[in-house]
Amino acid sequence: MAVATVVGMSNTPPAESGTQPAGSGTPSAGSGTSPADLVRAFHLAFGLDARSTPTEVPPALAAHRGELLAEEAAEVAEVSVGGPLDRLAHELADVVYVAYGTALVHGIDLDAVIAEVHRSNMTKLGPDGRVSRRADGKVLKGDHYEAPDVSGVLRRQG
Repeated sequence: MAVATVVGMSNTPPAESGTQPAGSGTPSAGSGTSPADLVRAFHLAFGLDARSTPTEVPPALAAHRGELLAEEAAEVAEVSVGGPLDRLAHELADVVYVAYGTALVHGIDLDAVIAEVHRSNMTKLGPDGRVSRRADGKVLKGDHYEAPDVSGVLRRQG
């Protein structure tokens, strides 16, 4: 069976509601260098889901994104001890790339969420500048800790 190609049309299935078709508004590789910009360019170029407001997605898509993240995290764990540093760097970048892609699929501005989590994490530092740590070095929450308001961030996103 022959497949007709129409100029300006994509052979990908129609995008779900709230997504953008491949090629629409695709920034060039040099137009943005933040992880969010780079991953958005990839999703748009390849006709992958890209939402601009926080959205629940179908369970199968959510499960697929979770599997991708688990796969990439397992690769980081595999090379964390004894693996070559360049491979560790590559696998860490893959985790970040897939995490940003998962956020994009859900319409989450991950940069804004990270900023809120950072704000919260910084409240672990006591007003006297003291840091409480576990025996393994993990920074603990002190009396002045404020939990991140991720729900508020998502509400402001739409």
